[in-house]
Amino acid sequence: MRMGTALIYDEEMTNYKLLWVDPACKIEVPERLTVSHETLVKSGLVDRCVSVPVREATDADILLAHSEEYLEAVKKTPYMTLEDLKEFTLQYGDVYFHPNIYHCAKLAAGAALQLVDSVMTGKVRNGMALVRPPGHHSMRSAANGFCVFNNVAIAARYAKQTYGVKRVLIVDWDIHHGQGVQYCFEDDPSVLYFSWHRYEHQKFWPQLRESDFDAVGKEKGVGFNVNVPWNKVGMQNSDYLSVFCHVLLPVAYEFCPDLVFVCAGFDSAIGDPEGEMCATPDVFAHLTHLLMNLAGGKLCAVLEGGYNLTSLAQSVCQTVHTLLGDPAPRPANLNGPCKSALESLHCVRSAHRQNWSCLKHAADLPTSDISTKRIKLGDEEDTVDKAEEEESAQEVFWPEPPGRVTPTVRTAVVLPDGVACPDGCKHFGSTEDLDPLVVDKLKYGAVVGHAPLKENFLGDAEHSDALSTLSSLIALAEKMEKNEICSGLALVHDVSMAMKFVVQHVASAPRNRVLVVCVGDGKVMSNITEDGKTLVVQFSNKDSDEQKCKHYVPVCLKKGHSEVSGFVQAVLSLLLPLGYEYDPSLVLLVRMPDSGLSESVWLQLTGLLQGLAQGHTLVLMQEGEEACVGPTASSLLGDPAPSLGQLLAPLPEDVQSVESLRHRLKADWKLLQTTAEETGRGDEN
Repeated sequence: MRMGTALIYDEEMTNYKLLWVDPACKIEVPERLTVSHETLVKSGLVDRCVSVPVREATDADILLAHSEEYLEAVKKTPYMTLEDLKEFTLQYGDVYFHPNIYHCAKLAAGAALQLVDSVMTGKVRNGMALVRPPGHHSMRSAANGFCVFNNVAIAARYAKQTYGVKRVLIVDWDIHHGQGVQYCFEDDPSVLYFSWHRYEHQKFWPQLRESDFDAVGKEKGVGFNVNVPWNKVGMQNSDYLSVFCHVLLPVAYEFCPDLVFVCAGFDSAIGDPEGEMCATPDVFAHLTHLLMNLAGGKLCAVLEGGYNLTSLAQSVCQTVHTLLGDPAPRPANLNGPCKSALESLHCVRSAHRQNWSCLKHAADLPTSDISTKRIKLGDEEDTVDKAEEEESAQEVFWPEPPGRVTPTVRTAVVLPDGVACPDGCKHFGSTEDLDPLVVDKLKYGAVVGHAPLKENFLGDAEHSDALSTLSSLIALAEKMEKNEICSGLALVHDVSMAMKFVVQHVASAPRNRVLVVCVGDGKVMSNITEDGKTLVVQFSNKDSDEQKCKHYVPVCLKKGHSEVSGFVQAVLSLLLPLGYEYDPSLVLLVRMPDSGLSESVWLQLTGLLQGLAQGHTLVLMQEGEEACVGPTASSLLGDPAPSLGQLLAPLPEDVQSVESLRHRLKADWKLLQTTAEETGRGDEN
């Protein structure tokens, strides 16, 4: 199923600029596009993408989201004098016109449509359109915020009209609220619009009351408009990931889109003069990855804002790397959301708990006078303190994102004789280089790390098949550690024994940390310690008798794993935050014989976990699960998981189990926090 990634770009869209002095518009420059594309060329990403030519959007296309009167007015701009253009611009807010901007705006909208065509016809799996002018502020009859035509709104309606798409998700991570998209779809339950944006109690542009958390849509569209207001600057990677795990992803999985758009504005990245946020470019690799198992992988990213040319280009590259399937870098500095972010998160979840089953357990709105509470704007509040302005204008420095190196071997498999190696995988064996020390540990037990093995894994040399398999697993794990192989899959005779030995061997190295995700009943590890070398999350339908501690998380789903909604909720709101904050060097995903998981849920789990540990995921399954080998290997190779369908409400017992765990663990794991009353990273922002 592996397909390509489209990249749509045309230099013609750089051929307009501001022709007069306007401080509000001077940051929207042609270099935004040229620098982004040049960086993609230098990094070799352009050569790896499928080049799709740009076309102009037709009048019929543009009228999908705009009025005929507005279109006819914009059509006249190529023939206007400079004074006429200035006068025309005054009708609208924070935008400028140029004799060539109508042509470029048609190309920008047309590029988004070409991307839709390429994805929906199967020419590519996903893609990105580098366009200018941006679109998400443009309204039905008005240009606004550098935007002439609403590229993504047009493309969404085009996808519904042309390809019969039933449900569209639009994720707007630009730092400004895309009010044009919101207005276009606020009464439409077939389009779920999510936006986070700098808001600062309605003091930040576009200063709209309807950008706040309680603007949830209208009429039939109630619940399908999700706004997350940032009321302070300086938001970090933890804040962005928290909102994805605790708001966007649960709602998106319940909604079950057929197509995903990203309003990919990178003014939300560090160094941007508009956003003043501190999220580093590599976080967009993770945000992109977390969306790529929705809608069967059909994802269309369309450029919006981004005004620091360095962080813009870096963020574009991080996004395209991930669309191409390259492993995401290790996340950095995930120390939990700040207090202001928690307040916003709390309010959004509360505002939507009547609309989405996955949020029915959300806490009541805060009663205290918190920072998200709306305040009436006065003239004195509109005055920016000069000292603060000068301080915020200081240059910000950040390290260049780490290189994204994809190992030569994407997925290696250790399989018994007679089980065919899946296409695209390398059959792996270590018969040529069995480590004598490893063999001794297997046969006789040995000291590993700080503790002796409490059992001999093999009692005698007659277990040659098991010896070979376990030795192969260790060799495979070591090659993954060296980044020579990205991921692995093994079908073993005794999955519990294999799990224990791999964990004890890998965790014995000083800098290694292993996240064990086990699906099924039974004892997982006999000696879980608090040294931080291993974090175990076990999904079971039985209460665990293991000692409760920070590094052992038993998730008990009373109705079994076939209850999809409860399992998915636990993965999104519990497992992912834990995994990101723990930041393992290896993910060991273990499927017990009694897992009870359907193939589609298993593949969603497998796909989501590959955002951790630079994609170093080792899957262990018991012999007898041969039918699951091919689909699991496909997931490890980067194929998106099949859709789960629109999810029903989780069972109350499962919700209670997950929430009880979250409350027990949130003091130790900050990314599990969701309410304003919880401590947060501090109020330094």
